Amino acid sequence: MDISVVVPLFNEEESLAELCAWIDRVMKEHDFSYEMLLTDDGSSDGSWKVVESISAANSAVKGIKLRRNYGKSAALNVAFERAQGDVVITMDADLQDSPDEIPALYTMIMKDGFDLISGWKKKRHDPISKTIPTKLFNWATRKMSGIYLHDFNCGLKAYKNAVVKNVQIHGEMHRYIPVIAKYAGFAKIGEKVVEHRARKYGKSKFGLNRFINGFLDLLSIAFITRFSKKPMHLFGVIGTILFLIGFGIALKLAFDKVFLDIFKMTDRPIFYFGILAMILGTQFFLAGFLGELISQGNNDKTVYQIEKTAGEIK
Repeated sequence: MDISVVVPLFNEEESLAELCAWIDRVMKEHDFSYEMLLTDDGSSDGSWKVVESISAANSAVKGIKLRRNYGKSAALNVAFERAQGDVVITMDADLQDSPDEIPALYTMIMKDGFDLISGWKKKRHDPISKTIPTKLFNWATRKMSGIYLHDFNCGLKAYKNAVVKNVQIHGEMHRYIPVIAKYAGFAKIGEKVVEHRARKYGKSKFGLNRFINGFLDLLSIAFITRFSKKPMHLFGVIGTILFLIGFGIALKLAFDKVFLDIFKMTDRPIFYFGILAMILGTQFFLAGFLGELISQGNNDKTVYQIEKTAGEIK
C-alpha cells in the first residue's frame, strides 16, 4: 500500500464527507493505493455515524472510535499502530489542510529520502490569539530541540511507516513528533510550505488550556529526550553538587569550632543551609537511582480503549 491517510477528528461531522471525497479524488488521480484511517476521539455529535456511512460506501475508508475523548495524540497513536501504507500522511478533519499537498509530500518521503516532512503554514488564516502563541511555541521548540522547523504544530505531516511504528505519543505530544522521531534515530527531517485554508465549518478547538499544556509538555519532552534512559545523569549530578556544597559548609563550620573555637556551629544560619543542601542532595541522588530502576524495568505501553471500528482494520 502506498499511503495511509490518518485523520483524527472530534465533532467534525459537517466536514467529513467533503474531506473524504477530496482525498479519494486525489488518490485516484495519482493512482495511489491507499487507506484512510478516521479516528473519532469520542465525538459528541454525529461524526461516527458519518464515518460508518463513508466506510460502508468506500472500502479504503476505515474508522476507529475511541470510547471517550483522550486527545489528539491518542487518536493519532491508535491509528499509527494500524497504518499499513509506506507513507503515512496526517491531516486535520476541518478542511484547513489541503489533500492536494499529498502527492508532493509522498515524493519527498519516497524519492528524496526524508524520514519526516512537516507542513509549514506560511500564510495562516487564524486569529491573532492563536498565531502569537503558536509563534512563541515554535520558537521555544526550535531552541530546545535543535530542529529548525517553522511550524511544529501543523497537522499536515508525512512520515515513513517506520517512523510512526517507533514513536508513541500521549498528552499534547503530537506537537513534538519531529522531536520524538529525531530522538528515535530518524534524523532526516524537512518541511514544505503548504496551503492553509480558512475554516469552513464549526469552530476551532484551540484554547488557553492547550497553549499551557503544550508548554508543560515541552518541558516533559526536553527531559524525556535527554534523560529518560539516563535519569541519574540529571538527578545524580544535581544531588552530588548539592551534597558536596552542604558537606563543604559542614567541614568549614567544624574546622571553625574545633581549631578556632569561634562559636557554636548551630548559632550560624549557614549551618542549616548546609544540612538542607545535604538532605536535598541525597534525595536527588536517590530519585536518579530510582529513575534508573524504573527506566530499565518499565516496558509497558499506554493502552487506549477503542469502542468500535468500521471497515477492515488489522
